[in-house]
Amino acid sequence: MKGDYQDLVDEISALLGAPATLENRDFRLIAFGAHDSDDDLAMDPVRTRSILTRQSTAAVRSWFEGFGIARATGPVRIPAAPDAGVYRGRICLPVRFRGIVQGYVWLLDQEPGTPGPDPAALAAAMEVAQRIGVLLAEEAKAGADLSREFQAVLTAGRGWQQDMAVAALRAALGPGGDGLHAAVCVAPWSGEAPASVPGAAAVCLVPRRGGGGDEAGAAGDLALAVLLRLRSTDALTPALTAVARLLPRTAEPARTAGAGGSATAAAAGATGGGAGGTAKAAGSTAAAKAKAAPTPTAAPARRITAGVADPVRGLAELPAAWEQAVAAARAAVAQPRLGPVAQWSAIGPYRLLATLSADPVDDPAARALLTPAHRELARTAEVFLDCAGQAGRAAAALGIHRQTLYYRLARVEQLTGLDLDEGEDRLLLHMALKAARLT
Repeated sequence: MKGDYQDLVDEISALLGAPATLENRDFRLIAFGAHDSDDDLAMDPVRTRSILTRQSTAAVRSWFEGFGIARATGPVRIPAAPDAGVYRGRICLPVRFRGIVQGYVWLLDQEPGTPGPDPAALAAAMEVAQRIGVLLAEEAKAGADLSREFQAVLTAGRGWQQDMAVAALRAALGPGGDGLHAAVCVAPWSGEAPASVPGAAAVCLVPRRGGGGDEAGAAGDLALAVLLRLRSTDALTPALTAVARLLPRTAEPARTAGAGGSATAAAAGATGGGAGGTAKAAGSTAAAKAKAAPTPTAAPARRITAGVADPVRGLAELPAAWEQAVAAARAAVAQPRLGPVAQWSAIGPYRLLATLSADPVDDPAARALLTPAHRELARTAEVFLDCAGQAGRAAAALGIHRQTLYYRLARVEQLTGLDLDEGEDRLLLHMALKAARLT
């Protein structure tokens, strides 16, 4: 459904001759139109903060809502207010469904004294906004209504209980239940589940380990589960983009875009207070001066990652797909180069390791090597094995002399009792070292 939003936003941009940005009623970015501009005023403090933190402060949100946007049924022009950090005026198109606001379309207003958009064009844009409102309302309703059924599928034991849970979710989804879906795990997650996620059929919270559908537990023990609709197995980009927006700003892939201002920003998903756009490349300078805060649901003490399972058609394979998503999220923590959004198909040996056990590795041969006192030896052994036992490559990767490498490997053999000239011993040690990375 992400593509549907983008098409509608592009339609508004074409009608008004200006890039538009769509945000939900919580001021989270959903879609935006790319824009290039040399206007320094487009980069104001409100927009800068929204880009760096991916959210608006309560004060900024209250300031914009003070112009009646939540009650308005037509376009609202918001004047510039330098004292409030808003250097350029905004035009807000409320997105409503059956009288309830679902979100907002934002545009940068023209310079003072310059005629604004044509009234006929604005009226046409409001009609498009109404179509967006229908999609947002349907998506929010579906996600909220199906959280219990979705959670039941993920937490039910094998056998008839799981079969009944799958049947209930299929019935709730209707014809869409037989379509293509991808399971996503975002962990650790603290706080409530988001009201909606673009492109999601259902969203819920589940324990990171163990069974049971109880949402109670210590912070960090929960994962956010998302059931994403897909158009085809080859069209994963919208799904991955939606998942990336659930992560802290520093985890989001770079993208060049803007709505009312040019941008090359790592968090092109500017939200709320940006009210219509992203920042120009100069935002990278501002990023160095501001602290990028995590999303409200981000557990601050632990790295948040997401795992995406292989697409499945039909819901019978959903429990297995969820295990894939959990494994991929764990692999992204173990090996940062895989993340922050890791796909099951791309995590290599962690596909096997992550499914063996959720408990920390405790193989007798590797136990001594994995203590903090021998951290450097463990790293040396892992790099050596990653390099397929090629001493020259391993020494270069570690930045040490080859003789130093041989000395360390001899110490590894003494600690583990393994013979690194034997293939099975190498396999055991390599698996133990990789498994120890999983959390």
